[in-house]
Amino acid sequence: MDRIALACVAVLGLLLFGLGASISMLRFREGVLSGCAPDPARLLHKLVRAHANTAEYAPFLAVLFLYLGAHSPSPATLALVVAATVSRCLLVVGLIAFPTMAKPNPARFLGAIGTYAAGIALSFALLR
Repeated sequence: MDRIALACVAVLGLLLFGLGASISMLRFREGVLSGCAPDPARLLHKLVRAHANTAEYAPFLAVLFLYLGAHSPSPATLALVVAATVSRCLLVVGLIAFPTMAKPNPARFLGAIGTYAAGIALSFALLR
């Protein structure tokens, strides 16, 4: 198993579970048991969206990373694995670190485009 692929799976896991833990802590601190106000400037709403988006993409990316990483990945494949991981992190930063989700920002845009491009390329890599 390739160490880069494993490290990237670990980053995705930390991202997913770290966001989940952050939501739980913030809910406890704010006394919110479930749901959240749909205010794109509130931290809880931004964390919930970042976690949900991560939960949509991280599992399949992890499967791709593990499968490809177990089959002597080429340097290009490993570069795509790293690019996908960086893109996921960038998207989360774009959702959380900016004042509001109501306006687009470069981190979100690059994170989304990078996720799509790397994910599609890695999916094609399964066919080789």
